[in-house]
Formats: sequence, C-alpha cells, structure tokens
Amino acid sequence: MPPPPPSYRKRRRALEFLEAHGFKIELLVELVRVGLATASTERMLASGRPIEITRLKITGAGRRALAQVRWP
Repeated sequence: MPPPPPSYRKRRRALEFLEAHGFKIELLVELVRVGLATASTERMLASGRPIEITRLKITGAGRRALAQVRWP
C-alpha cells in the first residue's frame, strides 16, 4: 500500500496537536455543525512551504452560549 499523501499527514498532525491539548475533533466538528463556530480553509506559506490551515471562529450564537455558561 502506498504511503498517505502529504496533505493527509499534515491534517493528522494538526488533529494530534489539538487532541494533545484536550480538543477532540468530534467536538470541533459539532460546534461548526450546530452553528456555534465557523470553519474556513486557507492556504499560506510557512518557512517557504505551502500549507493549508483551517481556522475556526466563534459565531455570535457561540458567544451568546458562552455568556450563559456558569464558570467555576
């Protein structure tokens, strides 16, 4: 079986980073799905190499939901 394409490996590393910091990809996908966040994909250069990133932004609905949370 051939090795996975570079873009797959990069996405996998990003997901592993988020998971290491307590974020599960299922949670991020669900936040976007229910409208509490948006996701946009961008291409950019990092150290002279092209990369693709996905930015997540909290929506107005997400901010309102956070305002209602009782923090410890």
